[in-house]
Amino acid sequence: MAMDIETPTDGGTRIEAVMEAIRSRIAARSLVPGSRLPSIRSLAKSMSLSSSTVVEAYERLAAEGIIRSRPGSGFYVTAPAVPMSIADIGPRLDRQIDPLWVSRQSLEAADEILKPGCGWLPPSWMPDEAIRRALRTLSRGDMAALTNYETPLGNPRLRELLARRLGDYGVTASPGQFILTESGTQAVDLLCRFLLEPGDTVLIDDPCYFNFQALLRAHRVRMVGVPYLETGPDLARFEEVLKTETPRLYITNSGVHNPTGATLSPVVAHRLLMLAAEHGLTIIEDDIFADFEDVPAPRLAAYDGLDRVLSVGSFSKTLSASFRCGFIAARRDWIDSLCDLKIATSFSSGHLGAELVLAVLTDGRYRKHLQDLRVRLARARQETAERLGALGFRPAIVPRAGMFLWCELPEGQMADRLAQACLADGIILAPGNAFSLSQSANRFMRFNVAQSDDPRLFGSLQKAMAG
Repeated sequence: MAMDIETPTDGGTRIEAVMEAIRSRIAARSLVPGSRLPSIRSLAKSMSLSSSTVVEAYERLAAEGIIRSRPGSGFYVTAPAVPMSIADIGPRLDRQIDPLWVSRQSLEAADEILKPGCGWLPPSWMPDEAIRRALRTLSRGDMAALTNYETPLGNPRLRELLARRLGDYGVTASPGQFILTESGTQAVDLLCRFLLEPGDTVLIDDPCYFNFQALLRAHRVRMVGVPYLETGPDLARFEEVLKTETPRLYITNSGVHNPTGATLSPVVAHRLLMLAAEHGLTIIEDDIFADFEDVPAPRLAAYDGLDRVLSVGSFSKTLSASFRCGFIAARRDWIDSLCDLKIATSFSSGHLGAELVLAVLTDGRYRKHLQDLRVRLARARQETAERLGALGFRPAIVPRAGMFLWCELPEGQMADRLAQACLADGIILAPGNAFSLSQSANRFMRFNVAQSDDPRLFGSLQKAMAG
């Protein structure tokens, strides 16, 4: 097979030129699936290239799945991949709104899709220089961080740093009371495996972070919701559920509540813990939004001393969702059992992710990043509230920190209908019932203010409300 390409001068370009010539022949069907490619020696001779250049080109094409090596026989063109359907690109318009609706839509969306309903910051809001600096440093360091399993409890230096950080919120814990996980979600999952049996009752906020519902359903437990108010859960309803339903576990956010942005008050926190002690209730406190706060809100783990309360966190919201590093802070006598369960279910947490998190957290730029981020979010909350207010949306709570506005819709509007209508415009929203176990929040919607600065959002909402 003659290959009609010019011989470039640059080695890297030579390899790419060989690859492109073979791709072109496959696209033109002069090379069909099953066709044998020229031998490395004959192609190199016909193109006046070195054999090593052709070897590298073939190896790269094989890595892409375009060709396949048959030992002792040569390289052959593989069968073509199944063509991608245009319908597979972008969000599904027919998916029912459920606890996974926002996550699936947001994670699957193409870059041009607007995501004011998602739960993370745009890439441009992340500390890119600190991340790049940490990556460069680790790439020149010990290979263990790049190749080895992590120890069962996780990076000891990071656990020591976490102990000091939680101390800033009044939580007294030693590094030995921490276990690192792949994420905050894995931390909650691990604790659910540890604490629950199928059929147990779990108490959750209504509304609450939708993935709590999805995760608990995977554990086949029964959920009971308690209304979440501006200062915490409705204590009268909370006590009633404890007496009538005997739940084993309560899962909540207390720093910055998701989705409402509410802040737990000291009075509610104290009464809640008294009720938990009285009824033998264990609490998972998901503190993933801690770094958004200027002034820390009360922490159940601080009042409780990590007795009945387990603290969970990660760094996906303020640092990077790609690092996948979370943690659990728990009472000492639970750590060994949790560690065994972690090994049984995931063997190890990410060594590289923990090293990267440690490198960024100990870089002075991260503290400056958080200061700037809090100011930027405060401005975005005000601007987004004003633009939504012009359309008749009203924040149910004015949050002190964080990225969320939990808004009541204008009279006569329903969140599920607006979400489906805006999805057709390439805009992913977070309708209230995705967060509500009782399905009583269809007059509410959560907006991520960091993802809500595009005029297309407000134009689509206005059109959807008029439709």
